[in-house]
Amino acid sequence: MTKKAVVLYSGGLDSTTCLAIAKAGGYEPYAMSFAYGQRHKAELRMAEKNAKSMGAVEHLMVDFDLRRIGGSALTSDMEVPKSGVGSDIPVTYVPARNTIFLSFALGWAEVLGSFDVFIGVNALDYSGYPDCRPEYIAAFENMANLATKAAVEGLGKYVIHTPLIHLTKAEIIKKGLELGVDYGKTHSCYDPNPEGLACGRCDSCRLRLKGFAEAGSVDPVKYVKELG
Repeated sequence: MTKKAVVLYSGGLDSTTCLAIAKAGGYEPYAMSFAYGQRHKAELRMAEKNAKSMGAVEHLMVDFDLRRIGGSALTSDMEVPKSGVGSDIPVTYVPARNTIFLSFALGWAEVLGSFDVFIGVNALDYSGYPDCRPEYIAAFENMANLATKAAVEGLGKYVIHTPLIHLTKAEIIKKGLELGVDYGKTHSCYDPNPEGLACGRCDSCRLRLKGFAEAGSVDPVKYVKELG
């Protein structure tokens, strides 16, 4: 019997690969995206346009505004850094974002009768966000099984699936290509121009371009003209 799974889906490279992995693993993916006031709304347009074609049974867009609390270059007027990935937690970190996302996903999973949640976090080629680490995921999974009616009543055990967490960006891309992912239907840039073209210089763009180069492939998305 096919099992349902809630998949956090931003429209980006990692989450799209995660969606493909869930589907290939025999799950019915229920994609969940978030319009949280982020400046890079091009990813949401990509998610809305492509969720079903990427394999989602249903696509739910949740709308709330983290700009009201700010604290991140993605949810305020703070400048998005373009100098490369550093060793410190960058200003593109959004306070409590994955905790909020996973909480919504957990709620939907319980309503759907699902005990499986997929999230495309990565602990290798990433920007140093604390809510992408394995110990964080383990802690949330433990909480999920303490905080839900379905788990407490013994109907099942929640599992937070992180199939990308120990992969490099190049390995993620190779896996996605093996599964037939069209990366031209993804968007990763934190600071796209008004036309939605990727900047090529933010942390997310740099990691993406590095991944395609190391995978021996060409990124199919369009970047601003000065990048060629």
